[in-house]
Amino acid sequence: MSIEHSSTAGPLQGAEPPVFKASPRLIILALALGGFAIGTTEFASMALLPYFSKELGVNASRAADAISAYALGVVIGAPTLAVIGAKVRRRLMLTWLMVAFAVFNMLSALAPNFGSFMAMRFLSGLPHGAYFGVGALVIAAAVPKEKRAAAVSKMFLGLTIATTLGVPMANILGQTVGWRWSFLLVGAISLMTAISVFLAAPRVPVDPNASPLKELGALKNTQVWLTLATGAIGFGGFFSVYTYLASTTTDSMHLPATYVPFILALAGIGMTIFTMIYGWASDRSHTATAFFSLTVGTLLLLAYPSATSHLGSYAVCVLLLGLLSGVSMPLQIRLMDVARDSQQLAAALHHAAFNLANALGPFLAAKALTAGYDYPVSGYVGAALSFGGLLLFCVTVFDWRRRARFGYI
Repeated sequence: MSIEHSSTAGPLQGAEPPVFKASPRLIILALALGGFAIGTTEFASMALLPYFSKELGVNASRAADAISAYALGVVIGAPTLAVIGAKVRRRLMLTWLMVAFAVFNMLSALAPNFGSFMAMRFLSGLPHGAYFGVGALVIAAAVPKEKRAAAVSKMFLGLTIATTLGVPMANILGQTVGWRWSFLLVGAISLMTAISVFLAAPRVPVDPNASPLKELGALKNTQVWLTLATGAIGFGGFFSVYTYLASTTTDSMHLPATYVPFILALAGIGMTIFTMIYGWASDRSHTATAFFSLTVGTLLLLAYPSATSHLGSYAVCVLLLGLLSGVSMPLQIRLMDVARDSQQLAAALHHAAFNLANALGPFLAAKALTAGYDYPVSGYVGAALSFGGLLLFCVTVFDWRRRARFGYI
């Protein structure tokens, strides 16, 4: 029995009935703007690390703690804010999340020392997961069920376009006028998002059946946990490579630093392309799409170390990293189907899981580097994680079919 066709996996349970028809295109555009701001600050922090570490007087390994602090903020903030906000109108919740995101990013830019900078990065991460989780539910509720993955993927285009334009732009700013301007720019875009979402999002009442206790029901759902674990492990393979793209380009391949923005942009282009493709494919079968992403992603990462021997093959491999990064889309849609009455918490936890991947991938790759291997070894580390995610997803699908067979669903 396929989850896509399960009678119990209907439209979002507990979704708010709209009071008036809001334009799905305007909703997506407003939310995608926030995705651009979030994607820029999340991914650009890696590219800006050499600049803020030097100015704030810490070495590179210590500076990486600021990136981990942001990821920790996402992991803690996503479930906490999703549960606390169960009785808050989603339009208002999205607005205030982006206001908070703007404030903490601007304070990051003004941090006088590394301690305060790391604290602001942690606080900046708190709204991240809840914003994407609630935003995905708002968009999915605004379109027919058979088009929800494609619609949600358009919101995530803001994030992938950030990796194409925002991150290279931040890297250039870091090389020229200073890294602080990147965080100020993110803050300004976030305020624009807050205003846009407030104006464009549907004005709907809170679901009378929603409650923090009902949201916490996701924590008892085996399918939710298995899907989250698939993302946390499998997506770690992408981050084990992406985190060290700049170092691989300059230190391992001995290319000029001016190549780095173009390599980062190439990765962003691949992520954008495959986000769109996976949105279309997930509306047809999110299970098959996830299997494809994790399987082909594993093979690609195995080829990555060899690809770094030549600029042409390296560029192609970086572009195709989107094959693995796009796994976020089918897993997001799967969570919408299995979470039942805990939609908001499950959707937010999805982004917490992917930020665990953001921490796990670089951490394990760093262990290999500490052991004396060169940066391209991150591909083998990533392949192991991607394959681990594939095995977990096999268990997830088997568990679903077993439950369906015995009438537990």
